[in-house]
Amino acid sequence: MKKKSFAVLGLGKYGSSLAAGLYDRGMDVLVCDRDEERIRDFAGRSTVAVTCDLADEEALRNLGLENVETAIVATAADLSASILSVVVAKEQGVPLVIAKAGSARMAKILKRVGADRVVDPEAEGGQRLATALTSPAILDIFADDENLCILEMTPRKDWIGKSLSEIDLRRRQGVNIIAVRKGKSRWAFPDPAEPLSGECVLLVAVEKKNLSLIQ
Repeated sequence: MKKKSFAVLGLGKYGSSLAAGLYDRGMDVLVCDRDEERIRDFAGRSTVAVTCDLADEEALRNLGLENVETAIVATAADLSASILSVVVAKEQGVPLVIAKAGSARMAKILKRVGADRVVDPEAEGGQRLATALTSPAILDIFADDENLCILEMTPRKDWIGKSLSEIDLRRRQGVNIIAVRKGKSRWAFPDPAEPLSGECVLLVAVEKKNLSLIQ
């Protein structure tokens, strides 16, 4: 897996879970929070840990966000700090800026000021997002329980050109392909004999213990 770089701005419950998940997966993680105790706690669980007030524009600009591929603004309790963090990250050229929203209204505002994606922590846990962000194939994870999750992914390179019957994912890896979509077409039940193409998107059900087998 390619090592990616992330900035997690705000170490509340959601940000802490996400930052820990990314770092545990071997990613470069910059964490930032104004709470010095939280930053001390993350000194050994991140690549760089910085005490910073996210409502301070100058402090934000000095974080080095231009060096990360993805910034996650996880401070939904302070709308002004969230807005400023999104704006500064985009101005500094961060390719993907994800922002946590505490309400539908806040989500609209964050989208308007430049957030590429807005997440709802009630529907998407930090560990789940960490998996989606660090996998080269997984596009999104829609639902999960204690042992099973449903996700959207592109076919792995070693699957392309082979049929579902050939790769036999259900028997070999405990992975079930629920549906297949090509381009902008509708979801359809998969034909076990039809080879998968690089343009396909797969809807997959998989046990969590087998997630690493399809990443």
